[in-house]
Amino acid sequence: MSSSGRELPSGSGGDAAGAVTETVSLPRPVEIGADLAWDSEDWAEVRVRVERAGRAYVWLNLVEQRLRAVVAAVLRPVYEPVHGPEWEIAAAGPTGQEWVQRAAALREVSRRKGHVLDPADDTVLSFLTIPQLRELMTQHWPCFSPYFDNRRELELTLDELEVARSAVARNRGLNRAVLDQAERGCARLLRILDGHDPERDAGRLPVDVLERLVGERFTDVAGVHPDRIRLQRHLPTEELFGGARRLDAVGTALGLLVQNYPGRRLIHLADAGARIRLLFLNPAAGAMRRRERELGLKRGELSRSVETAILHVRRVRSRVRDPEAFEIHVSDEVPRFGGYFVDADEPDGLAVIQPYLRRARGVESPALVLRRPARAVVRPERRHEGGEPSIFETYREEFESLWETSRPVS
Repeated sequence: MSSSGRELPSGSGGDAAGAVTETVSLPRPVEIGADLAWDSEDWAEVRVRVERAGRAYVWLNLVEQRLRAVVAAVLRPVYEPVHGPEWEIAAAGPTGQEWVQRAAALREVSRRKGHVLDPADDTVLSFLTIPQLRELMTQHWPCFSPYFDNRRELELTLDELEVARSAVARNRGLNRAVLDQAERGCARLLRILDGHDPERDAGRLPVDVLERLVGERFTDVAGVHPDRIRLQRHLPTEELFGGARRLDAVGTALGLLVQNYPGRRLIHLADAGARIRLLFLNPAAGAMRRRERELGLKRGELSRSVETAILHVRRVRSRVRDPEAFEIHVSDEVPRFGGYFVDADEPDGLAVIQPYLRRARGVESPALVLRRPARAVVRPERRHEGGEPSIFETYREEFESLWETSRPVS
């Protein structure tokens, strides 16, 4: 009798009753399997990996497409008239035959299986990766040198992307430092390929490539920060106000401008042709007393700081060439927010909005960074459903309403 309760024959033939009984131990059946479920920590970790990989993929995909366009624009006129549609094979030369033939074979397989969805992608060039496109550029650098001044900068930037590209291609995890490096490198490389100075043409708060893709989900909100300190880490006042052609500001004391942007720079801004309108809460109004009580301040404590701010901007106005373009007003109503509108009439207009909380001063209030609603998104028809104003326009209309009821400061 076995451990499982079964008796096995001896295998010697004949009658089993007269034979010596042998037993063979059989293992008891056990449950085979593993727990395939993920707990909340597993899901959280995977989501972080996916978010980082997805963000890096968008940047790298854009760089790869841009490199293909540049290579095609420069090398196709050289090789296609002689070698025909598959000019890429000739351009790769003897040293690149292995990878270019592999790309050509992959193209044929994809074509037979119906994986080429866009006829424009039915080329060998569309199956070349970033390292292979880079190889084509370096092999033919005399053809590219008229368009790019600094070959070393181009190659160093491509080197920076290799770690992230390898991780994304093989579905491995990315840490935050590598992702940030890849994003900076991709942005710099795209500016190089467009023939711009990477530093000079960065602009005021450049539109993030992912913001272009998912911006419609957040209307015109470009950033949210828990307080003014963190806002200034990501968007320093020099970048926000520097080079502005129009500046409208409303608030209790306009601390972001008055305390963080030097007066001489404000003078230079006005003398360069900027039109400036500053709207303060009237230090002598009853609304000032109410605001001081809300913040738990002693009587006159907030009003004195506002008076100091107004005196500062009056001194600045007295030194500009055109005082008429530098207007200072006060309002008897407590503004519900602190707002700074930079080039609000221009396509690249920005606004920083800080809603005023009952127990928090402006420096402690959350800050929204808004873009003027003119950026391109994937589905622009959804930008203003029903003709409703954007968040940017709503706050700007509120500023204009307060400005109309305010009084000028001499």
